Amino acid sequence: MHNFDFHNPTRILFGDGQIERIGKLVPSEARVLVLYGGGSIRANGTFDAVMAALAGRTVFEFGGIEPNPTVETLSEAIALVRRERVDFLLAVGGGSVIDGTKFVAAGAMLDADPWTILEQHAKNVHAALPIGVVLTLPATGSEMNAAAVITRKRTREKFAFVARSVYPQFAVLDPTRTYTLPARQVGNGVVDAFVHVMEQYMTVPAQAKVQDRFAEGLLLTLVEDGPQALALPADYDVRANLMWTATLALNGLIGTGVPQDWSTHTIGHELTALYGLDHAQTLAIVLPSMLRVRRAAKRAKLLQYAARVWDLHSGDEDARIEAAIARTEDFFRAMGVGTKLSDYGLGRDAIPAVIAALEAHGMTRMGETGEVTLDVAREVLDGAA
Repeated sequence: MHNFDFHNPTRILFGDGQIERIGKLVPSEARVLVLYGGGSIRANGTFDAVMAALAGRTVFEFGGIEPNPTVETLSEAIALVRRERVDFLLAVGGGSVIDGTKFVAAGAMLDADPWTILEQHAKNVHAALPIGVVLTLPATGSEMNAAAVITRKRTREKFAFVARSVYPQFAVLDPTRTYTLPARQVGNGVVDAFVHVMEQYMTVPAQAKVQDRFAEGLLLTLVEDGPQALALPADYDVRANLMWTATLALNGLIGTGVPQDWSTHTIGHELTALYGLDHAQTLAIVLPSMLRVRRAAKRAKLLQYAARVWDLHSGDEDARIEAAIARTEDFFRAMGVGTKLSDYGLGRDAIPAVIAALEAHGMTRMGETGEVTLDVAREVLDGAA
C-alpha cells in the first residue's frame, strides 16, 4: 500500500427530513445564493423545503446550471455573487450543480478570469466561499469531495480541477428526494458511480485489502440495487443504499494508498465536449473497451474482479476475464446506458477528433502507469465503435 494523506471535512446529514437541519448549519446572518439546474426542485418540493430551512436569511437564487456546467453560465453566477455580496453558496441538485457551485465559490475569490482555474490546475485557488449541498441525484460523489469538472462551450473543452478549499462544509443526502428522477438519470448515476469505483480499483495490485474490499462492496451494491431503483422508484432502502454508495465511490476513501487510472474519464470528457453525450454514456462506451485493450496490464485485478464481483471462479482465465467484461457491459445496458458509439449515432469517423483533442490538451500518457497513449486511446475507441 502506498503512503497517503487523507482528510475529508464534509459533514453528511443522511436521511428523510434532514433538509430542515441546514438552518442550523448556515450562519443566520449569511447572504445565501441557492444554485440549481433546470428547476425540477420546484416541482418536487425540494426548493420550498430549502427555502423554509433558510428562513430569516437574505437569499438569492441562480438556476439554469447545465448537465455539463459551462463557464459561460457560471460566470453569470459569479457576477451575481459579487454584485449582491453573497457569502454562502448552497448547491441544490446533482453533481453538475455541485461542480458548478465549487467553480463559483473559487472563481468569485479570483481577480483573474475564472477559467484560469482550469488552465492552471487550480494552483491559483487559495480560498473559496463556503459551500453547502442538498443532493438530489446520486452519481458523482461531488457532494463529499474537492473536485469539479467544468466545460467551456465556446472552445468545446472540458476539464477537471481539485482544490481542498471547495470541499462542501455539509451535504444533505435525503433518499426521498430521488424518487421522481427520470429513469435516464437514475441509470446514468449508477453507471457513473460504478466507473468511479473502477477507476480506483481496476489498476494493479497494491496489497491494499481494505480499499479493495470496500470497492468490491460498492460495486456489488450497485449491481444489486441499480436495477431495483428502476423497477421500484420509491423503495427507500434501495435509494438510500445507492445514494450512500455513489458518495463513497468518490469521497477519497477507496482511492487512498492505491494506484488510480482515470483514462476512461479523460477520454469520456472529450466525447462529451465534442459530441454532447451524457457523462455516464461516455464512460459506458469507453470502460469495457479499455478493459479489453489493457487486459494484460490489468490481468491480476481483472481476475480478482471476475471472482469477487461476478462470482466467476473456475475455468480458463482469459474466458473469465472476457465474461467479467461482458457482464459489465450487460449491466450498463440493463441500466439503460448504451456501450457503443453507434448507440449514440456516432461512427469511427468521430474518433480522430477525440484523439486530436487529447493531444491538444496534453493527455498523451494516461492511466495508472502512463501506458494509455494516443495509439491506445484510438484502439479503445475503435473497439467501442
